[in-house]
Amino acid sequence: MDESTYNGLIATAFKRIVKGVDAIDPDLVDVVATGDKIDVTHVPNGEKVVVNTQRAIWQIWVAGKGQGIHFALQADGRWLDDKGKGLELFSWVGECVAAMTGEALKL
Repeated sequence: MDESTYNGLIATAFKRIVKGVDAIDPDLVDVVATGDKIDVTHVPNGEKVVVNTQRAIWQIWVAGKGQGIHFALQADGRWLDDKGKGLELFSWVGECVAAMTGEALKL
């Protein structure tokens, strides 16, 4: 993979995540996205889910539910955890946001 390809994949993934979070009541959750990071904050208590690029290794890192997990792009186009647990990026982000807010995240 080259940098241009990685950047395009990140942009697509981040747009998908932000769109899903934007569908949740803004009094419940706030989302702030930059080129390299998404902060999803539970407004009532300040708890966060963070999605961040890991450019040096072409991965995406997610902090949520008390864990930090790296996701690597697979040949089939899915982002799966790099430890072989079978966690998929969008499902994991959805689980983290739901655990924090009680709201399902549709990605």
